[in-house]
Amino acid sequence: MGQQLVIRAMTKEDYDGVYALWMTIKGFGIRSVDDSREGVERFLLRNPGTSVVAESDGQIVGAILCGHDGRRGCLYHVCVREDFRMKGIGKAMVVHCMEVLKAEQINKVSLIAFTQNDIGNAFWKTIGWTKREDLNYYDFTLNEKNITEFNK
Repeated sequence: MGQQLVIRAMTKEDYDGVYALWMTIKGFGIRSVDDSREGVERFLLRNPGTSVVAESDGQIVGAILCGHDGRRGCLYHVCVREDFRMKGIGKAMVVHCMEVLKAEQINKVSLIAFTQNDIGNAFWKTIGWTKREDLNYYDFTLNEKNITEFNK
């Protein structure tokens, strides 16, 4: 790779770089409210130090929004820029998040991957995560203005 790679906690100052990364990921769903600058800042304030970015030569090439409710951790928007994939960056970011969550006495972590996200689903299986077949996932929209748009 040649470049210096740094895995570190995400800050609100990283928003522009993280958003720019999100926009490069084909099929990535971005919510109008939750993924806005204000929405991400609110998430980071609620979950200080748990989210992570991967930086190469000052550019954000990977990111995970990570938080917990005191009982269970959750990973959101796990992504690595396409030209930096298959180099262990995703796994290193996940390990970073897991260590932070473990230090906060969180014992279980979950995530949601779209069924058609073949790359993501293969990644989770490869690094040892268990796909649940014993439950159904439900959600309820409280804010109709929080619209998801998918990158083409």
